[in-house]
Amino acid sequence: MSVRRVMGTEIEYAISLSSGKPYDPVRLSFDLVNAAAADQRRHIRWDYRQEDPVNDARGHRLDRASARPDMLTDEPQRLVTNTIAANGGRIYVDHAHPEYSAPESHDPFEALLFDRAGDVLMQQAAQAAANADGNGIALFRNNVDGKGASWGSHENYMMLRSVPFERVAQVLALHFVSRQIYTGSGRVGIGERSEIDGFQLSQRADYFHTTIGLQTTFDRPIVNTRDESHSTPQYRRVHCIAGDANLMDVPEILKLGTTSMLLWMLEAAQDGPHAQNINENIQKLSLADPVEAMHVVSHDLSFTAMLPLENGGHSTALEVQRALMRLVEETGSVVYGNDECGKPHWPDTATGRVMAMWNQALADIARVQHSDDEARLRMRDEAGRLEWLFKWQLLEGLRRKFGTSWSDSRLKAFDVQWAALDPQRSIFHRIQAKTTMLCSNEDVVHACMHAPESNRAWLRAELVRRFAEDVIAVSWTHIAVRDDQSAQGIIELDMTDPLAGVDNESVLAALNASHTGAQALRKITDIIAGQ
Repeated sequence: MSVRRVMGTEIEYAISLSSGKPYDPVRLSFDLVNAAAADQRRHIRWDYRQEDPVNDARGHRLDRASARPDMLTDEPQRLVTNTIAANGGRIYVDHAHPEYSAPESHDPFEALLFDRAGDVLMQQAAQAAANADGNGIALFRNNVDGKGASWGSHENYMMLRSVPFERVAQVLALHFVSRQIYTGSGRVGIGERSEIDGFQLSQRADYFHTTIGLQTTFDRPIVNTRDESHSTPQYRRVHCIAGDANLMDVPEILKLGTTSMLLWMLEAAQDGPHAQNINENIQKLSLADPVEAMHVVSHDLSFTAMLPLENGGHSTALEVQRALMRLVEETGSVVYGNDECGKPHWPDTATGRVMAMWNQALADIARVQHSDDEARLRMRDEAGRLEWLFKWQLLEGLRRKFGTSWSDSRLKAFDVQWAALDPQRSIFHRIQAKTTMLCSNEDVVHACMHAPESNRAWLRAELVRRFAEDVIAVSWTHIAVRDDQSAQGIIELDMTDPLAGVDNESVLAALNASHTGAQALRKITDIIAGQ
Protein backbone atom coordinates (compact mmCIF):
# COMPACT_ATOMS: atom_id res chain seq x y z
CA MET A 1 0.00 0.00 0.00
CA SER A 2 0.94 3.67 -0.29
CA VAL A 3 -1.14 6.83 -0.75
CA ARG A 4 -3.39 4.70 -2.94
CA ARG A 5 -6.53 3.49 -1.16
CA VAL A 6 -10.28 3.71 -1.71
CA MET A 7 -11.28 7.25 -0.76
CA GLY A 8 -13.80 9.92 -1.62
CA THR A 9 -15.33 13.26 -0.70
CA GLU A 10 -18.75 14.61 0.27
CA ILE A 11 -19.58 18.29 -0.23
CA GLU A 12 -22.59 20.15 1.17
CA TYR A 13 -23.31 23.38 -0.69
CA ALA A 14 -24.83 26.60 0.57
CA ILE A 15 -27.92 27.47 -1.45
CA SER A 16 -29.94 30.63 -1.97
CA LEU A 17 -32.02 32.47 -4.52
CA SER A 18 -29.95 34.71 -6.78
CA SER A 19 -32.56 37.43 -6.40
CA GLY A 20 -32.01 37.65 -2.65
CA LYS A 21 -35.74 37.12 -2.01
CA PRO A 22 -36.85 35.03 0.99
CA TYR A 23 -36.67 31.29 0.34
CA ASP A 24 -36.94 27.89 1.99
CA PRO A 25 -33.47 26.26 1.66
CA VAL A 26 -34.89 22.76 2.08
CA ARG A 27 -37.46 23.24 -0.68
CA LEU A 28 -34.83 24.86 -2.86
CA SER A 29 -32.52 21.88 -2.27
CA PHE A 30 -35.28 19.46 -3.30
CA ASP A 31 -35.82 21.44 -6.49
CA LEU A 32 -32.12 21.32 -7.32
CA VAL A 33 -31.75 17.58 -6.72
CA ASN A 34 -34.87 16.89 -8.75
CA ALA A 35 -33.33 18.90 -11.58
CA ALA A 36 -30.14 16.82 -11.31
CA ALA A 37 -32.05 13.57 -11.83
CA ALA A 38 -32.07 12.26 -15.39
CA ASP A 39 -35.51 11.02 -16.43
CA GLN A 40 -34.31 7.46 -17.00
CA ARG A 41 -32.83 7.32 -13.45
CA ARG A 42 -35.47 9.28 -11.58
CA HIS A 43 -37.31 6.20 -10.30
CA ILE A 44 -34.20 4.61 -8.74
CA ARG A 45 -34.26 4.91 -4.96
CA TRP A 46 -31.33 4.98 -2.56
CA ASP A 47 -31.07 1.77 -0.54
CA TYR A 48 -30.48 2.62 3.13
CA ARG A 49 -30.42 -0.96 4.39
CA GLN A 50 -26.64 -1.24 4.47
CA GLU A 51 -26.12 2.03 6.35
CA ASP A 52 -25.29 1.93 10.05
CA PRO A 53 -24.79 5.44 11.46
CA VAL A 54 -24.87 4.43 15.14
CA ASN A 55 -21.94 1.99 14.91
CA ASP A 56 -19.03 3.57 16.81
CA ALA A 57 -15.40 2.84 15.91
CA ARG A 58 -14.54 2.75 19.61
CA GLY A 59 -16.18 -0.67 19.80
CA HIS A 60 -19.77 -0.02 20.78
CA ARG A 61 -23.08 1.09 19.34
CA LEU A 62 -25.18 4.10 20.25
CA ASP A 63 -28.68 3.09 21.26
CA ARG A 64 -30.97 4.37 18.52
CA ALA A 65 -33.43 5.69 21.08
CA SER A 66 -30.64 7.89 22.46
CA ALA A 67 -29.56 9.25 19.08
CA ARG A 68 -30.68 12.64 17.86
CA PRO A 69 -32.86 12.36 14.73
CA ASP A 70 -30.24 14.08 12.55
CA MET A 71 -27.79 11.27 13.35
CA LEU A 72 -30.09 8.56 11.93
CA THR A 73 -29.18 9.06 8.29
CA ASP A 74 -30.23 5.51 7.45
CA GLU A 75 -33.89 6.35 8.05
CA PRO A 76 -35.36 7.66 4.79
CA GLN A 77 -37.31 10.84 5.49
CA ARG A 78 -40.55 11.58 3.72
CA LEU A 79 -39.08 14.43 1.68
CA VAL A 80 -35.52 13.23 1.16
CA THR A 81 -34.53 13.29 -2.49
CA ASN A 82 -31.71 11.23 -4.03
CA THR A 83 -30.39 10.64 -7.50
CA ILE A 84 -27.50 8.63 -8.89
CA ALA A 85 -25.12 10.70 -10.98
CA ALA A 86 -23.87 9.37 -14.30
CA ASN A 87 -20.36 9.05 -12.81
CA GLY A 88 -21.52 6.72 -10.02
CA GLY A 89 -21.76 9.41 -7.36
CA ARG A 90 -24.82 10.47 -5.37
CA ILE A 91 -26.65 13.80 -5.31
CA TYR A 92 -29.16 14.29 -2.49
CA VAL A 93 -30.57 16.56 0.18
CA ASP A 94 -28.81 16.49 3.54
CA HIS A 95 -30.79 18.52 6.09
CA ALA A 96 -31.01 22.00 4.49
CA HIS A 97 -28.26 21.55 1.91
CA PRO A 98 -27.86 19.85 -1.45
CA GLU A 99 -24.95 17.42 -1.23
CA TYR A 100 -22.72 15.63 -3.71
CA SER A 101 -21.01 12.41 -2.66
CA ALA A 102 -18.29 11.66 -5.18
CA PRO A 103 -17.85 8.10 -6.47
CA GLU A 104 -15.11 6.07 -4.84
CA SER A 105 -11.61 6.87 -6.11
CA HIS A 106 -8.29 5.14 -5.63
CA ASP A 107 -5.82 7.96 -5.03
CA PRO A 108 -5.97 11.69 -4.14
CA PHE A 109 -5.55 12.86 -7.74
CA GLU A 110 -8.47 10.76 -8.97
CA ALA A 111 -10.49 11.88 -5.94
CA LEU A 112 -9.76 15.53 -6.77
CA LEU A 113 -11.01 15.04 -10.33
CA PHE A 114 -14.32 13.54 -9.25
CA ASP A 115 -14.71 16.08 -6.48
CA ARG A 116 -14.41 18.87 -9.06
CA ALA A 117 -16.92 17.06 -11.28
CA GLY A 118 -19.42 17.51 -8.47
CA ASP A 119 -19.16 21.29 -8.71
CA VAL A 120 -20.01 21.12 -12.42
CA LEU A 121 -22.93 18.72 -11.90
CA MET A 122 -24.37 20.81 -9.10
CA GLN A 123 -24.09 24.05 -11.05
CA GLN A 124 -25.76 22.40 -14.03
CA ALA A 125 -28.59 21.26 -11.75
CA ALA A 126 -28.93 24.77 -10.32
CA GLN A 127 -29.27 26.18 -13.82
CA ALA A 128 -31.82 23.51 -14.79
CA ALA A 129 -33.89 24.16 -11.67
CA ALA A 130 -33.77 27.90 -12.33
CA ASN A 131 -34.94 27.40 -15.89
CA ALA A 132 -37.84 25.33 -14.63
CA ASP A 133 -39.25 27.88 -12.15
CA GLY A 134 -37.75 31.14 -13.38
CA ASN A 135 -35.92 31.88 -10.14
CA GLY A 136 -32.13 31.74 -10.25
CA ILE A 137 -30.48 29.41 -7.72
CA ALA A 138 -27.06 30.32 -6.34
CA LEU A 139 -24.70 27.67 -4.94
CA PHE A 140 -21.58 28.26 -2.85
CA ARG A 141 -18.74 25.87 -2.06
CA ASN A 142 -18.00 27.08 1.45
CA ASN A 143 -18.64 26.03 5.05
CA VAL A 144 -20.04 28.96 7.06
CA ASP A 145 -22.46 31.84 6.91
CA GLY A 146 -20.59 33.89 9.52
CA LYS A 147 -23.76 33.99 11.63
CA GLY A 148 -23.43 30.73 13.52
CA ALA A 149 -24.23 28.07 10.93
CA SER A 150 -21.73 25.63 9.44
CA TRP A 151 -22.03 22.76 6.98
CA GLY A 152 -19.67 20.02 5.99
CA SER A 153 -17.07 18.94 3.50
CA HIS A 154 -16.19 15.39 4.46
CA GLU A 155 -13.44 12.97 3.50
CA ASN A 156 -13.62 9.17 3.58
CA TYR A 157 -10.75 6.69 3.65
CA MET A 158 -10.79 2.88 3.69
CA MET A 159 -8.15 1.48 6.05
CA LEU A 160 -7.28 -1.79 7.74
CA ARG A 161 -9.37 -2.50 10.81
CA SER A 162 -6.42 -4.29 12.40
CA VAL A 163 -4.95 -0.93 13.44
CA PRO A 164 -6.42 -0.11 16.88
CA PHE A 165 -8.73 2.87 16.54
CA GLU A 166 -7.14 4.53 19.58
CA ARG A 167 -3.89 4.87 17.59
CA VAL A 168 -5.77 6.15 14.55
CA ALA A 169 -7.62 8.77 16.60
CA GLN A 170 -4.44 9.95 18.33
CA VAL A 171 -2.62 10.54 15.03
CA LEU A 172 -5.61 12.11 13.29
CA ALA A 173 -6.32 14.54 16.13
CA LEU A 174 -2.76 15.84 15.77
CA HIS A 175 -3.00 15.99 12.01
CA PHE A 176 -6.42 17.62 11.69
CA VAL A 177 -5.47 20.34 14.18
CA SER A 178 -2.15 21.15 12.50
CA ARG A 179 -2.85 20.61 8.78
CA GLN A 180 -4.99 23.75 8.70
CA ILE A 181 -1.85 25.77 8.04
CA TYR A 182 -1.83 24.58 4.42
CA THR A 183 -5.37 23.22 3.87
CA GLY A 184 -7.38 26.14 5.26
CA SER A 185 -9.55 28.01 2.76
CA GLY A 186 -9.58 31.25 4.78
CA ARG A 187 -12.44 33.06 6.50
CA VAL A 188 -13.43 36.60 7.44
CA GLY A 189 -14.49 36.65 11.09
CA ILE A 190 -13.41 34.81 14.22
CA GLY A 191 -15.83 32.81 16.32
CA GLU A 192 -18.92 30.88 15.24
CA ARG A 193 -20.89 34.10 14.81
CA SER A 194 -17.89 36.20 13.78
CA GLU A 195 -17.90 37.78 17.22
CA ILE A 196 -14.33 39.04 16.70
CA ASP A 197 -13.21 40.98 13.65
CA GLY A 198 -10.33 39.45 11.75
CA PHE A 199 -9.22 36.79 9.29
CA GLN A 200 -8.39 33.15 10.04
CA LEU A 201 -6.99 30.14 8.23
CA SER A 202 -9.94 27.72 8.38
CA GLN A 203 -13.67 28.07 7.85
CA ARG A 204 -14.56 25.09 10.02
CA ALA A 205 -12.20 25.32 13.01
CA ASP A 206 -14.37 27.43 15.33
CA TYR A 207 -17.22 24.92 15.10
CA PHE A 208 -15.38 22.00 16.75
CA HIS A 209 -16.03 21.53 20.46
CA THR A 210 -15.01 17.95 21.27
CA THR A 211 -11.97 15.85 20.43
CA ILE A 212 -13.73 12.62 19.53
CA GLY A 213 -17.34 11.55 18.96
CA LEU A 214 -19.97 9.93 16.75
CA GLN A 215 -22.00 13.06 15.98
CA THR A 216 -21.42 15.37 12.99
CA THR A 217 -23.87 18.27 13.31
CA PHE A 218 -23.60 19.29 16.99
CA ASP A 219 -20.67 19.46 19.44
CA ARG A 220 -18.63 18.56 16.39
CA PRO A 221 -15.67 16.26 17.11
CA ILE A 222 -12.25 16.68 15.53
CA VAL A 223 -12.12 12.89 15.11
CA ASN A 224 -15.42 11.36 14.03
CA THR A 225 -16.03 7.77 15.10
CA ARG A 226 -18.79 6.77 12.68
CA ASP A 227 -17.84 3.24 11.69
CA GLU A 228 -19.82 2.51 8.55
CA SER A 229 -17.21 0.91 6.32
CA HIS A 230 -19.20 0.21 3.11
CA SER A 231 -16.59 -2.51 2.65
CA THR A 232 -15.57 -5.97 3.84
CA PRO A 233 -15.05 -6.68 7.58
CA GLN A 234 -11.25 -6.29 7.41
CA TYR A 235 -11.63 -2.57 6.64
CA ARG A 236 -13.10 0.43 8.40
CA ARG A 237 -14.03 3.79 6.92
CA VAL A 238 -12.27 6.78 8.44
CA HIS A 239 -14.83 9.57 8.19
CA CYS A 240 -13.26 13.03 8.47
CA ILE A 241 -15.50 16.06 9.05
CA ALA A 242 -12.73 18.49 10.05
CA GLY A 243 -11.79 19.93 6.65
CA ASP A 244 -12.65 22.97 4.56
CA ALA A 245 -14.37 22.90 1.16
CA ASN A 246 -11.28 23.89 -0.79
CA LEU A 247 -11.58 25.53 -4.20
CA MET A 248 -7.86 25.33 -4.98
CA ASP A 249 -6.41 22.02 -6.13
CA VAL A 250 -3.21 21.85 -4.08
CA PRO A 251 -4.82 22.05 -0.62
CA GLU A 252 -7.45 19.52 -1.69
CA ILE A 253 -4.74 17.06 -2.75
CA LEU A 254 -2.79 17.70 0.44
CA LYS A 255 -5.89 17.23 2.58
CA LEU A 256 -6.50 13.81 1.04
CA GLY A 257 -2.92 12.78 0.39
CA THR A 258 -1.28 13.56 3.72
CA THR A 259 -4.13 11.95 5.64
CA SER A 260 -3.88 8.82 3.49
CA MET A 261 -0.12 8.65 4.07
CA LEU A 262 -0.55 8.82 7.84
CA LEU A 263 -3.10 6.00 7.67
CA TRP A 264 -0.64 4.03 5.54
CA MET A 265 2.06 4.62 8.15
CA LEU A 266 -0.16 3.12 10.85
CA GLU A 267 -1.05 0.15 8.62
CA ALA A 268 2.57 -0.50 7.62
CA ALA A 269 3.97 -0.36 11.16
CA GLN A 270 1.51 -2.22 13.34
CA ASP A 271 4.16 -4.00 15.40
CA GLY A 272 7.92 -4.24 15.87
CA PRO A 273 10.56 -1.65 16.80
CA HIS A 274 9.46 0.92 14.22
CA ALA A 275 5.85 0.77 15.45
CA GLN A 276 7.15 1.45 18.94
CA ASN A 277 9.14 4.41 17.63
CA ILE A 278 6.01 5.84 16.01
CA ASN A 279 4.00 5.36 19.20
CA GLU A 280 6.63 7.09 21.31
CA ASN A 281 6.87 10.06 18.96
CA ILE A 282 3.10 10.46 18.73
CA GLN A 283 2.89 10.36 22.52
CA LYS A 284 5.46 13.15 22.72
CA LEU A 285 3.43 15.26 20.28
CA SER A 286 0.00 14.65 21.83
CA LEU A 287 -1.83 17.90 22.51
CA ALA A 288 -3.06 18.81 25.97
CA ASP A 289 -6.28 20.28 24.56
CA PRO A 290 -6.88 19.50 20.88
CA VAL A 291 -10.08 21.58 20.71
CA GLU A 292 -8.38 24.71 22.03
CA ALA A 293 -5.44 24.01 19.71
CA MET A 294 -7.83 23.69 16.74
CA HIS A 295 -9.04 27.23 17.36
CA VAL A 296 -5.63 28.69 18.18
CA VAL A 297 -3.98 27.33 15.02
CA SER A 298 -6.72 28.73 12.78
CA HIS A 299 -6.53 32.17 14.41
CA ASP A 300 -2.72 32.39 14.36
CA LEU A 301 -1.46 33.90 11.10
CA SER A 302 2.01 34.26 12.61
CA PHE A 303 2.40 30.45 12.86
CA THR A 304 4.27 30.93 16.13
CA ALA A 305 1.56 29.98 18.63
CA MET A 306 2.92 27.43 21.09
CA LEU A 307 0.45 24.59 21.62
CA PRO A 308 0.60 22.95 25.07
CA LEU A 309 1.42 19.25 24.89
CA GLU A 310 0.14 16.50 27.13
CA ASN A 311 3.66 15.81 28.39
CA GLY A 312 4.14 19.40 29.53
CA GLY A 313 6.08 20.73 26.54
CA HIS A 314 4.98 22.97 23.66
CA SER A 315 5.03 22.79 19.88
CA THR A 316 3.84 24.87 16.92
CA ALA A 317 1.51 23.49 14.24
CA LEU A 318 4.36 23.67 11.71
CA GLU A 319 6.63 21.64 14.01
CA VAL A 320 3.88 19.04 14.45
CA GLN A 321 3.48 18.74 10.69
CA ARG A 322 7.22 18.39 10.18
CA ALA A 323 7.33 15.63 12.78
CA LEU A 324 4.42 13.76 11.18
CA MET A 325 5.97 13.97 7.72
CA ARG A 326 9.29 12.76 9.11
CA LEU A 327 7.59 9.70 10.66
CA VAL A 328 5.96 8.88 7.31
CA GLU A 329 9.30 9.19 5.51
CA GLU A 330 11.03 7.00 8.10
CA THR A 331 8.32 4.38 7.63
CA GLY A 332 8.79 4.61 3.87
CA SER A 333 12.51 3.97 4.26
CA VAL A 334 11.85 0.93 6.45
CA VAL A 335 9.25 -0.56 4.09
CA TYR A 336 10.60 0.41 0.65
CA GLY A 337 14.24 1.35 1.16
CA ASN A 338 15.86 4.56 -0.05
CA ASP A 339 16.71 5.88 -3.49
CA GLU A 340 20.04 7.39 -4.52
CA CYS A 341 19.06 10.69 -2.84
CA GLY A 342 18.38 9.02 0.49
CA LYS A 343 14.62 9.43 0.18
CA PRO A 344 12.10 6.57 0.42
CA HIS A 345 11.74 4.63 -2.81
CA TRP A 346 7.97 5.12 -3.06
CA PRO A 347 6.18 2.40 -5.09
CA ASP A 348 4.04 4.69 -7.27
CA THR A 349 4.03 8.16 -8.79
CA ALA A 350 1.01 9.40 -6.84
CA THR A 351 2.73 8.76 -3.51
CA GLY A 352 5.93 10.48 -4.62
CA ARG A 353 3.96 13.51 -5.80
CA VAL A 354 2.01 13.80 -2.56
CA MET A 355 5.15 13.61 -0.44
CA ALA A 356 6.87 16.26 -2.57
CA MET A 357 3.80 18.50 -2.28
CA TRP A 358 3.69 18.02 1.49
CA ASN A 359 7.32 19.07 1.77
CA GLN A 360 6.66 22.09 -0.48
CA ALA A 361 3.66 23.13 1.63
CA LEU A 362 5.73 23.16 4.81
CA ALA A 363 8.45 25.15 3.05
CA ASP A 364 5.79 27.62 1.89
CA ILE A 365 4.49 28.05 5.43
CA ALA A 366 8.02 28.55 6.76
CA ARG A 367 8.55 31.39 4.27
CA VAL A 368 5.22 32.96 5.18
CA GLN A 369 6.04 32.61 8.87
CA HIS A 370 9.23 34.65 8.45
CA SER A 371 7.62 37.37 6.31
CA ASP A 372 5.77 40.52 7.29
CA ASP A 373 2.49 41.56 5.70
CA GLU A 374 4.18 43.58 2.98
CA ALA A 375 6.22 40.58 1.87
CA ARG A 376 3.20 38.26 2.13
CA LEU A 377 1.22 40.50 -0.20
CA ARG A 378 3.88 39.96 -2.88
CA MET A 379 4.05 36.17 -2.60
CA ARG A 380 2.74 34.78 -5.89
CA ASP A 381 4.01 31.19 -6.01
CA GLU A 382 3.04 30.47 -2.42
CA ALA A 383 -0.41 32.06 -2.92
CA GLY A 384 -0.97 29.78 -5.90
CA ARG A 385 -0.68 26.81 -3.53
CA LEU A 386 -2.12 28.19 -0.25
CA GLU A 387 -5.80 29.05 -0.59
CA TRP A 388 -6.05 31.04 2.64
CA LEU A 389 -3.06 33.17 1.57
CA PHE A 390 -4.48 34.06 -1.85
CA LYS A 391 -7.81 35.02 -0.29
CA TRP A 392 -6.06 37.05 2.42
CA GLN A 393 -3.98 38.93 -0.17
CA LEU A 394 -7.09 40.04 -2.05
CA LEU A 395 -9.03 40.92 1.08
CA GLU A 396 -6.11 42.75 2.69
CA GLY A 397 -5.69 44.74 -0.51
CA LEU A 398 -9.35 45.72 -0.40
CA ARG A 399 -9.18 46.53 3.30
CA ARG A 400 -6.30 48.92 2.68
CA LYS A 401 -7.99 50.41 -0.36
CA PHE A 402 -11.19 51.08 1.62
CA GLY A 403 -9.21 52.24 4.67
CA THR A 404 -11.41 50.05 6.83
CA SER A 405 -11.29 47.21 9.37
CA TRP A 406 -12.12 43.52 9.09
CA SER A 407 -15.65 44.32 10.26
CA ASP A 408 -16.48 45.91 6.88
CA SER A 409 -19.50 44.18 5.37
CA ARG A 410 -17.92 44.47 1.91
CA LEU A 411 -15.13 42.12 2.99
CA LYS A 412 -17.66 39.62 4.32
CA ALA A 413 -19.56 39.78 1.03
CA PHE A 414 -16.31 39.19 -0.86
CA ASP A 415 -15.70 36.09 1.26
CA VAL A 416 -19.09 34.67 0.22
CA GLN A 417 -18.69 35.51 -3.46
CA TRP A 418 -15.25 33.89 -3.50
CA ALA A 419 -17.03 30.53 -3.17
CA ALA A 420 -19.85 31.02 -5.71
CA LEU A 421 -20.12 28.11 -8.17
CA ASP A 422 -21.49 30.27 -10.97
CA PRO A 423 -18.44 31.39 -13.00
CA GLN A 424 -20.19 34.72 -13.68
CA ARG A 425 -20.38 35.45 -9.95
CA SER A 426 -17.36 33.62 -8.55
CA ILE A 427 -14.36 35.67 -7.47
CA PHE A 428 -12.26 32.53 -7.30
CA HIS A 429 -13.07 31.72 -10.92
CA ARG A 430 -11.49 35.02 -11.97
CA ILE A 431 -8.17 34.22 -10.31
CA GLN A 432 -8.13 30.43 -10.74
CA ALA A 433 -5.62 30.56 -13.61
CA LYS A 434 -3.09 32.07 -11.17
CA THR A 435 -3.28 29.02 -8.93
CA THR A 436 -1.59 25.65 -9.38
CA MET A 437 -4.15 23.60 -11.28
CA LEU A 438 -3.84 19.82 -11.22
CA CYS A 439 -6.71 18.70 -13.45
CA SER A 440 -7.90 20.07 -16.77
CA ASN A 441 -11.39 21.30 -17.58
CA GLU A 442 -11.64 18.55 -20.20
CA ASP A 443 -10.88 15.87 -17.62
CA VAL A 444 -13.44 17.33 -15.21
CA VAL A 445 -16.14 17.34 -17.89
CA HIS A 446 -15.31 13.71 -18.71
CA ALA A 447 -15.51 12.83 -15.00
CA CYS A 448 -19.06 14.20 -14.88
CA MET A 449 -20.25 11.44 -17.22
CA HIS A 450 -17.83 8.57 -16.58
CA ALA A 451 -17.05 6.76 -13.33
CA PRO A 452 -13.57 5.93 -12.02
CA GLU A 453 -12.41 2.65 -13.49
CA SER A 454 -10.38 1.73 -10.41
CA ASN A 455 -13.20 0.35 -8.26
CA ARG A 456 -16.87 -0.66 -8.03
CA ALA A 457 -18.07 2.85 -8.97
CA TRP A 458 -17.46 1.89 -12.61
CA LEU A 459 -19.69 -1.20 -12.32
CA ARG A 460 -22.42 0.73 -10.48
CA ALA A 461 -22.45 3.45 -13.14
CA GLU A 462 -22.40 0.95 -16.02
CA LEU A 463 -25.31 -1.06 -14.64
CA VAL A 464 -27.38 2.09 -14.14
CA ARG A 465 -26.43 3.45 -17.57
CA ARG A 466 -27.21 0.23 -19.45
CA PHE A 467 -30.20 -1.08 -17.49
CA ALA A 468 -31.72 1.96 -15.78
CA GLU A 469 -35.27 0.79 -16.43
CA ASP A 470 -34.55 -2.46 -14.55
CA VAL A 471 -32.77 -0.92 -11.56
CA ILE A 472 -34.90 -0.53 -8.44
CA ALA A 473 -32.41 0.60 -5.80
CA VAL A 474 -28.74 1.45 -5.42
CA SER A 475 -26.35 1.89 -2.49
CA TRP A 476 -22.58 2.06 -2.24
CA THR A 477 -22.39 -1.70 -1.74
CA HIS A 478 -25.46 -3.18 -3.49
CA ILE A 479 -27.63 -2.78 -6.55
CA ALA A 480 -31.11 -4.31 -6.92
CA VAL A 481 -32.89 -4.92 -10.24
CA ARG A 482 -36.17 -6.43 -11.32
CA ASP A 483 -36.05 -10.17 -11.98
CA ASP A 484 -39.07 -11.95 -13.44
CA GLN A 485 -37.45 -15.32 -12.80
CA SER A 486 -37.21 -15.01 -9.01
CA ALA A 487 -40.03 -15.45 -6.52
CA GLN A 488 -39.30 -12.07 -4.95
CA GLY A 489 -39.14 -10.36 -8.32
CA ILE A 490 -35.77 -8.84 -7.40
CA ILE A 491 -32.14 -9.87 -7.70
CA GLU A 492 -29.28 -8.09 -5.94
CA LEU A 493 -25.58 -7.74 -6.69
CA ASP A 494 -23.32 -7.60 -3.65
CA MET A 495 -20.44 -5.16 -4.26
CA THR A 496 -19.27 -4.97 -0.66
CA ASP A 497 -15.68 -5.45 -1.81
CA PRO A 498 -15.00 -2.14 -3.60
CA LEU A 499 -12.30 -3.70 -5.77
CA ALA A 500 -14.16 -6.82 -6.87
CA GLY A 501 -15.09 -7.07 -10.54
CA VAL A 502 -12.76 -4.25 -11.53
CA ASP A 503 -10.43 -4.37 -14.55
CA ASN A 504 -11.94 -7.68 -15.57
CA GLU A 505 -12.65 -8.26 -19.24
CA SER A 506 -15.16 -10.92 -18.26
CA VAL A 507 -17.34 -8.31 -16.51
CA LEU A 508 -17.43 -6.10 -19.59
CA ALA A 509 -18.23 -9.12 -21.77
CA ALA A 510 -21.08 -10.07 -19.40
CA LEU A 511 -22.51 -6.58 -19.63
CA ASN A 512 -22.30 -6.58 -23.41
CA ALA A 513 -23.95 -10.00 -23.66
CA SER A 514 -26.85 -9.19 -21.32
CA HIS A 515 -30.25 -7.92 -22.45
CA THR A 516 -31.63 -7.22 -18.96
CA GLY A 517 -30.23 -6.09 -15.67
CA ALA A 518 -31.09 -9.42 -14.08
CA GLN A 519 -29.07 -11.32 -16.68
CA ALA A 520 -26.11 -9.04 -16.08
CA LEU A 521 -26.28 -9.41 -12.31
CA ARG A 522 -26.35 -13.21 -12.47
CA LYS A 523 -23.30 -13.32 -14.73
CA ILE A 524 -21.34 -10.75 -12.75
CA THR A 525 -22.18 -12.45 -9.44
CA ASP A 526 -20.61 -15.65 -10.78
CA ILE A 527 -17.54 -13.76 -12.02
CA ILE A 528 -16.97 -12.02 -8.69
CA ALA A 529 -17.47 -15.27 -6.78
CA GLY A 530 -14.79 -16.91 -8.92
CA GLN A 531 -12.18 -14.19 -8.42
